[in-house]
Amino acid sequence: MSLLSRVFKIRSGEAGLVFALGFLLLGNAVAYQVSDIVAVSGFLSEGGVNKILIVWVIDSVLIFLATGLQSLIIDRFHRVKLIKWLIFGLALVFTVLRMLFVFEGLAGFNYALLYLVAEQQLLFFPLVFWVLANDMFNMSQSQRLFPLIASMSFVGKLLGIGVTLISPNLFSQLNIKSEDVLFLNVFIYLLAYLVAWVGLRKADIRETRHQHETVKETLMEGWGFVREVLSFRFLALAIIAMLICDTVLEFRFLVVSNAQFGDPAQYQTFYSWYRLGLLTVSFIIQGFFTSRIITAVRLKNAFFIKPISVLIGALVAIFKVDLVGSVIGVMLLRLPQYTVDESSQKAFQALVPEERRGRVSIFMDSYLYCIGVIIGCLFTGGIVLVGVLTGFGGYFYVYLGLAVLASLVAVWAIYKMRGVYDVSLLNWRLKRRQRRGLTGVMDKLEF
Repeated sequence: MSLLSRVFKIRSGEAGLVFALGFLLLGNAVAYQVSDIVAVSGFLSEGGVNKILIVWVIDSVLIFLATGLQSLIIDRFHRVKLIKWLIFGLALVFTVLRMLFVFEGLAGFNYALLYLVAEQQLLFFPLVFWVLANDMFNMSQSQRLFPLIASMSFVGKLLGIGVTLISPNLFSQLNIKSEDVLFLNVFIYLLAYLVAWVGLRKADIRETRHQHETVKETLMEGWGFVREVLSFRFLALAIIAMLICDTVLEFRFLVVSNAQFGDPAQYQTFYSWYRLGLLTVSFIIQGFFTSRIITAVRLKNAFFIKPISVLIGALVAIFKVDLVGSVIGVMLLRLPQYTVDESSQKAFQALVPEERRGRVSIFMDSYLYCIGVIIGCLFTGGIVLVGVLTGFGGYFYVYLGLAVLASLVAVWAIYKMRGVYDVSLLNWRLKRRQRRGLTGVMDKLEF
């Protein structure tokens, strides 16, 4: 215990809970990576790359509905029981999914369903998990233990990508079907259920009182805040524009890479290497450079980084139409998104008073996401459909041009956001923070 205390800052009585929570987070990260990579690789082979736009629209609708339902579910059940039900439910879902692959004619549908399940893994599990963790530890323990627990997610992502890297060749040698990798997810969640049952059975869950609100109340409060606070209004426009770029550049990357690697096993290996490279570089930037970049350029200027990067990426994809160009384009999108942009948005939301911050965060992180992706899919899908019907082979230049236009809109919106920032501080929705002397919070934040 002295070693744990010195190295990991774990005190007496905490080791079992930290191990249990860390394993749950690690297991879900492994299972998500396996689900997502296998789903994308399999769907492109069985369903066709153009149909991925339909899957993205359905996924956005599900996220929209799930975001509304989460507030009706999360506070109505005991935390430990809820996490155990969720874990067991995921094990059952993956068992059913593997059984569906028996019907070979439904392969495309099954991979699409697997992708949608993976996205719900990413949405629901961390939500339930961190609510449980926050009610299990006090503030002092959270600051000391949460970084260690959260690091297990990164380890799990690496392990999950490693599984998808070795499984194609290994399964081929053992004459095992690629979809049998879903049994690994079933095993992980059953083991996680056992760990939760044993490790959390004596957990002391802090009793908290929560204000229950309807989906409409949450949505309208978030929309009202964004509409009436000028800086948030322009930031919301920039977010939607960036999500259109996100859809276009990700779609272009999948089109070009799928054409380059026709075999599903080869594509899974390539896609796994891509995810591994993106994860590793993002981790390095986030850990060593993000805070320094935001401090150096100041938070308001940091929002320019992603749209300018995306603009460059879209132009590269236009002038270099091969795999290298599409990889550069999507990397110039993802790297600032996962590092500087996410940190900047969370810091910017610190301006919102505590009593409204949760609803504003849900609106900007979930509802705006769904709106932006759906718009991007509809525009991109329409361009693809017209191009196919008219026989115009260069239609991809049109939707890449859309990404250029959307990135310029985002740059303009961020410029306008900076211009109205001081005026926004006078808005009545920020009045409580002003009374507390925090009107300069954006300039005083430390990273």
